[in-house]
Amino acid sequence: MLIRLGYDIQFDLPVDTPFVGMVSVHPSREQDLREPDELTVDPATPITSYIDSFGNRCTRFLGLKGPVRLSSSTLIEDSGDPDPVNSSGREMHVEDLPKEALIYLLGSRYCEVDLLSATATQIFGGLPRGWGRVQAVCDWVHNHVAFGYAYARPTRTALEVFNERVGVCRDFQHLAVTLCRCLHIPARYATGYLGDIGVPVSPCPMDFSAWFEVYLEDRWWTFDARHNMPRIGRVLMATGRDAADVAITTSFGAAYLKKFEVVTEEVPAMSLSRSSG
Repeated sequence: MLIRLGYDIQFDLPVDTPFVGMVSVHPSREQDLREPDELTVDPATPITSYIDSFGNRCTRFLGLKGPVRLSSSTLIEDSGDPDPVNSSGREMHVEDLPKEALIYLLGSRYCEVDLLSATATQIFGGLPRGWGRVQAVCDWVHNHVAFGYAYARPTRTALEVFNERVGVCRDFQHLAVTLCRCLHIPARYATGYLGDIGVPVSPCPMDFSAWFEVYLEDRWWTFDARHNMPRIGRVLMATGRDAADVAITTSFGAAYLKKFEVVTEEVPAMSLSRSSG
């Protein structure tokens, strides 16, 4: 299937302000793009890109004083298959993990491994190691945390999610990531596009989504404590230790958000036939 991806983000800047954006499809999915995936800034300003230490594509630019618009539209090919499941996936002993995975066992800005380790061991320590234990973490978070946009708070940590039992998608993933790390399972935060493909259409405006990945056997696998089911059309943009590493935009100065729209929707085959004819 083909999926249309895009965004329209607008700010008002009191002065010229440097930005770093993480709004591109992840390099691991670039081969699936069928149109260029490039950030447009209006008013025009020089844009450069680089790959950060986590392997994400980043862009940097100087936003000019006044209204600034960030936008993009691209087309990506997707298998149309749900997230893969490997119910026999094995946990690796810490001493056998690749060195690149070790950072995802440690505490980070939103993931207080030290403060939740005893709790994680109490709840999940007696379960068989492997895929099923990670799924048990997802089930627990999904069933014990209430979702609602009114609960959004950018400073909420995993421990606060555990205590408050409310949050948005990033909060669900932060708690699940932390619980997995407490169990010595490498877990990293992920963000990207996730449209309402194969599920009932949500009445809420489209947004970027968060999920998480765990390292089992010899690769990273996708899990989602918020939706807690394999989904179709998930398009990765960035991974990191937690949300602090994968902010959609970071401004080095005041930037007042005025508009935020995200598009991620399947392109009907009929539309493609007409456009190509």
